[in-house]
Amino acid sequence: MELSADQQKALSALLKWFGDPKREQFITLGGYAGTGKTSLISVFKTHLTKTDKKMKIAFCSYTGRAAQNLKNKLVEQNALTWRDTISTIHGLIYDPIENTNKEIVGWERKDELDTDLIIVDEASMVDSNIWMDLLSYKIPIVAVGDHGQLPPINGNFNLMANPQLLLTEIHRQAKNNPIIQVSIHARNTGVIPAKEYNAKVIKYSKDDPFSQAMSTELLEGYTTDTLILCGYNSTRARINNFIRTVLGYEHPTPEPGDRVICLRNNQKKNVYNGMLGTIQNIERVEKDWFEAAILMDDSDSLYTGLIYALQFGALNSINFTEQRKFALKGDLFDFGYALTVHKAQGSQAKKVILFEERFSKMDDSTWKKWLYTGVTRAQEELYLFG
Repeated sequence: MELSADQQKALSALLKWFGDPKREQFITLGGYAGTGKTSLISVFKTHLTKTDKKMKIAFCSYTGRAAQNLKNKLVEQNALTWRDTISTIHGLIYDPIENTNKEIVGWERKDELDTDLIIVDEASMVDSNIWMDLLSYKIPIVAVGDHGQLPPINGNFNLMANPQLLLTEIHRQAKNNPIIQVSIHARNTGVIPAKEYNAKVIKYSKDDPFSQAMSTELLEGYTTDTLILCGYNSTRARINNFIRTVLGYEHPTPEPGDRVICLRNNQKKNVYNGMLGTIQNIERVEKDWFEAAILMDDSDSLYTGLIYALQFGALNSINFTEQRKFALKGDLFDFGYALTVHKAQGSQAKKVILFEERFSKMDDSTWKKWLYTGVTRAQEELYLFG
């Protein structure tokens, strides 16, 4: 594989780092969309295993969907061997705790890992707690992520704030991708010109008389391959209500088949803030509580537990209000048809519908990251509304 100049420079630095017996435990590699981060990691991995054919490498990512995307790319580039593993970070470092009925009732950190190197993809998503757990194994780590994206949802920790190695050159094939073209506008200027980039990548002006009709038509065509993104929670709630009406739901309470999003981490239940899922079964067991079974997009196991009824349709996460004390015995979920861009970090979809909404207190740098993060959730289709 022919590498660009900055890829070659980064590869040399990675190999020098790994070959140094006095190396720091981790190194960070940042790169914008289209700069070939996965291609570089594939070449780096191939170099290592040529030198040591017994080397074991654990690839991992924050979400199951991101881990699967990484696996597909590595397979395409013939970069995997039977010794390698690919999983979520959670699957790599935690073991399930089962009761006598073989039901998963919690998770505990593994005592040790049988691997020589950990490569973390989508590292911009990693929070401080998970990062400290990863470091605790004293295994070398390469953290790879897009430094143009928003930092993790909670806390001030940002692993990719200042990557030690940087990829900035957009590859020739990526330059022809209209989604990459749009992402460059977002990242560099914070302004995406209203026009048709191709038949499936379009920015509609707020002054376009057909804009409202097009947004309605796109929302009415919602499928699970669609991510609908916005800035305000009030917009998110309105869109959730609209789509549920289109889908035939007659009541404001959640029902089987509803798409939902987790709003609070629960490590024991293997659900994390921002994870999406589909309700399989649900029934009210108390005034403010449902017992629910939810098939999470990023997990092979079924979530079962109590979920707080008053969170559904609320404009803000109850986890950050005084009501939190009433919602501690279960988990927080809300309808997940529309998401804020912050909650969509780590997710991708074939089709993205993005409503540009900027908070009055958002500075230019944060706005560019917000817009860039939203745009780069799209894999094939992108529709923006100014």
